[in-house]
Amino acid sequence: MPTPSVAALPIRRLTPRDLTACADLSEDRGWPREEHKWRLLLTAGKGYGIDDPGGGLVAACVITEYGPGERPDLVAIGMVLVAERHARQGVGRRLMRHIVSAMGATPLTLYATPYGRPLYEQLGFKTTGRSEMLKGPFAPGGPEPRVATRAAAAEDLGSILRLDEEVFGTDRTPLIARLPAFSDQLRVAVDGDRIVGYAAAWPNMDTQVVGPLIARDTETAKSLIASLADRTDRPLRTDIDIRHEELLAWVKERGLTSVAMNSVMTYGITELPGDWTRRFAPLTVAAG
Repeated sequence: MPTPSVAALPIRRLTPRDLTACADLSEDRGWPREEHKWRLLLTAGKGYGIDDPGGGLVAACVITEYGPGERPDLVAIGMVLVAERHARQGVGRRLMRHIVSAMGATPLTLYATPYGRPLYEQLGFKTTGRSEMLKGPFAPGGPEPRVATRAAAAEDLGSILRLDEEVFGTDRTPLIARLPAFSDQLRVAVDGDRIVGYAAAWPNMDTQVVGPLIARDTETAKSLIASLADRTDRPLRTDIDIRHEELLAWVKERGLTSVAMNSVMTYGITELPGDWTRRFAPLTVAAG
């Protein structure tokens, strides 16, 4: 029996049972396996993929829906990957068209590499922002950040969720509520008894990823990053909105270096909801 063409293979929902296949696909494309992140995305979000008759996955991606359960306000698309042996055959385009069609009128967003951006532009996505990925050992120095921080407690979760919805512009409870279990550190910035920011640090290969990072202002963001860095011996990695020029300059002074630039793209809306001035870094670019 002849092997069916890639164009004829069905797209199906992925589940956490597909974790190893997704990690294998990442490795196939030269990415880290990132099983910890894949597990979060496959449980907090929805995965879509195409099975390879020879084993493994031809392609995969994950969407994360924000807002009311049945009628999300926003959908983030991430981890769009096609196996090297099936590259340049239109598979990524087919998978993305499926997602765009399935989401109907719901606004979409994603972070695009320079390599992927032309495909998304052809599908109707527009560049509405940029972020800079930075990585490196954090070196303390200079004036100490002035905003008090502490480890988040269980009773802080409600306040964190309310602050996050206010800043992000829609409810992210299924994702943010998993932070205490997903992250190595979850810290809050406080002004008296009021939480004015929060940030997590979570393990990704040899680094600690700082994100999400929500803060009242740049000084608060600095305090959260410094407090997270003080409690790990791993290099930090984060993705900062390039409009936060002061914070970008500060982390570079502390030893982080730029490793990539990504385009923030949207479909169906001209800009992301919420307050960008307090949204410094995403949990991961794969979840918007």
